[in-house]
Amino acid sequence: MMFLNFILSVIVTAQLDSVQLMIGDQCDLHLQATLDKEEQVLFPVYGEELIPGIEIVDRSAPDTVRHKDGTLQITQGLTVTSFKDSLFFIPPIAFTSGTDTLYTNALSLNVIQPFEVDTTQNAITDIKPVYRAPVWWWGIIRWILLGLAIAAAGVGIYFLVHYLNKRKAMRKEGYQEPVVLRPAEEVALEKLDKIKEEKIWQQGRQKDYHTELTDVVREYIARRYGISSQEQTSSEILSDIQPVLRDNKDLYQALKKMLSLADLVKFAKWTPMPDENEQSLRSAYTFVQETTPQKDEASAPDATGQASTPSSIE
Repeated sequence: MMFLNFILSVIVTAQLDSVQLMIGDQCDLHLQATLDKEEQVLFPVYGEELIPGIEIVDRSAPDTVRHKDGTLQITQGLTVTSFKDSLFFIPPIAFTSGTDTLYTNALSLNVIQPFEVDTTQNAITDIKPVYRAPVWWWGIIRWILLGLAIAAAGVGIYFLVHYLNKRKAMRKEGYQEPVVLRPAEEVALEKLDKIKEEKIWQQGRQKDYHTELTDVVREYIARRYGISSQEQTSSEILSDIQPVLRDNKDLYQALKKMLSLADLVKFAKWTPMPDENEQSLRSAYTFVQETTPQKDEASAPDATGQASTPSSIE
């Protein structure tokens, strides 16, 4: 056999890491072939057993090393084990090179049973007691937290979609966001300032001047006292406002004179004197300023049940 290996320039060997093995333990079987670079060799192919009684539990791919003299060394490892108490003879292992078959040296493996088996006991017992794995609390808590996070995200998405759908439906129905009104006295004084700056009565537009002036006062009365003054005649306004101004007769008379003059200009084509036009504007200013609620009564409801400063949402 060695002469044949020499002629073919191929040398095959087999070696065990250990010749003695505890039952159930493992060891490695090294298969090696040394050959010239022009030669080829095929390693043996095994199934689940090396020989009956010796099992193969793992195997590595052949590893090739090239030496300086040009020869190749190919090595493959097999991990073997046995569960039978016996001395095993491993016959020479066959390699193929071309049409020739090469054999390694024979091996032996002694598998020993280190335990004494009581053959009088019928029941099979464990070599070691059953190992109970510890509870992985952090893993459980992590999954619980993940579930809670997913649930919270789902609830948030639900309410977000519900809110967006509601907004979309309101826009489709022509819904408009409520507008917070400015205080009635602030709006009225701003409009009176504008009338004062425009000086339209000096341009001969007497009717427009008194119409705008009384409209400002009517709007202020409606918001300040909850009286439907914009839909009432002057006499109806004076009738409704009289109980409110019962303690300020001068203010009531000034309002009455302003409304009466405006009616004459609008309906009787009356042409007032310049000082009468200016007095109507002063009366409007005075009425708004003297009926503006003080800070301590700003939020107190008036006789109509409305807030003194109607700055609530209309």
